[in-house]
Amino acid sequence: MEDLLQERIVVGDPHCPLDVLDVDRIRDDFPILHKRVHGNRLVYLDNAASSQKPASVIKGLSTYYEMQNANIHRGVHYLSGLATGLYEEARNKVRKFINARSEKEIIFTAGTTEAVNLVASTYGRKHVQEGDEIIVSAMEHHSNIVPWQLLCEQTGATLKVIPINERGELQLDEFEKMLSSRTKLVAIVHISNSLGTINPVEKIVEMAHAKDIPVLVDGAQSVVHGSIDVQALGCDFFAFSGHKMLGPTGIGVLYGRESLLDAMPPYQGGGDMIRYVSFDKTTYNDLPYKFEAGTPNIAGTIGLGYAIDYLESVGFAKIESHEMMLLNYAHEALTSIPQVRLIGTARQKASVVSFVIDEVHAHDVGTILDQNGIAIRTGHHCTQPVMDWFEVPATSRASFLFYNTKEEIDRLVEGIYGVINLFK
Repeated sequence: MEDLLQERIVVGDPHCPLDVLDVDRIRDDFPILHKRVHGNRLVYLDNAASSQKPASVIKGLSTYYEMQNANIHRGVHYLSGLATGLYEEARNKVRKFINARSEKEIIFTAGTTEAVNLVASTYGRKHVQEGDEIIVSAMEHHSNIVPWQLLCEQTGATLKVIPINERGELQLDEFEKMLSSRTKLVAIVHISNSLGTINPVEKIVEMAHAKDIPVLVDGAQSVVHGSIDVQALGCDFFAFSGHKMLGPTGIGVLYGRESLLDAMPPYQGGGDMIRYVSFDKTTYNDLPYKFEAGTPNIAGTIGLGYAIDYLESVGFAKIESHEMMLLNYAHEALTSIPQVRLIGTARQKASVVSFVIDEVHAHDVGTILDQNGIAIRTGHHCTQPVMDWFEVPATSRASFLFYNTKEEIDRLVEGIYGVINLFK
């Protein structure tokens, strides 16, 4: 377990015992986990796609719309001031959560995808030209590939790809060879959504910064599994989504170094991102508002703050310990099934297992498991280059959070045996 954990950033709540996570009590905080599907108790193992929400987040959203709803930053009346205070309080929670230096470095977006597109459209538009290069990895989500392809098409730049090995690990020796004076940005995923690989981001940042190359980290999968410290990581941009970390959909965060954000042009034009508008010239607002045009997702932002409160109340030390136990248990159980092959066996992994079953398509696996109340994800997981590399059309993916149990993994294994027997 120590090997699996060593690449994590900062372990939260270090004084709390690692073995006292009360999973039964935690599950009571998530109403949907008591739901029955097709007559069976729900086993929700699709957390890498979207996590479930605790009652405190659900109640917080309801309370906002019932008692606090108003537009922010523009009103002098009581409700506008109340909503503005809650919105900015959530920004401060995010700042502390990822240890950013300033609230000016916290930009609210619709999610990880918009955050990456923001950087590609603004930093990229200003700094990337014909002949330049952008580096991504072979395990990136499409959201961290397509924006850079679009930028390359617009500018004449080239997209370079860090290869992976048969375990699903980055080949850092090849990455080092790619870095050059032509490299204008490295965009790398922290944890692969389809393989579970934990990438050595600190090392990648160090290698890139040695040549004065900025690094964007896609943290969509990492923020819920371990404590994040962007200053310790050293990255220049860090993007994540609320819905994968117990929060609402439609809300995300872009962290950026203040000096970089300040020098970047606006992403969108509209209300609140301006200081003064005339038909001759517009002057833009200060950070972070320069990048938050129009009425934002106020409720979602406040709900994200409540999700952070919940994660911190549980403690990342206990979360990490429990999830590593689940990962090891699932790996052992699945590798004992002769017809099952794991896709992604990196030495540093988060609680994600992707697998294929001999002569059974992943979609059939998912459909049959669903009839038993077991929710997994099947398909290419928005990582088609990964599927191509492993020469599979799709995989079945079970992804765990701290509210999952060994008994649920037993249900998954039982369901897999059912699939195998059905297709004999």
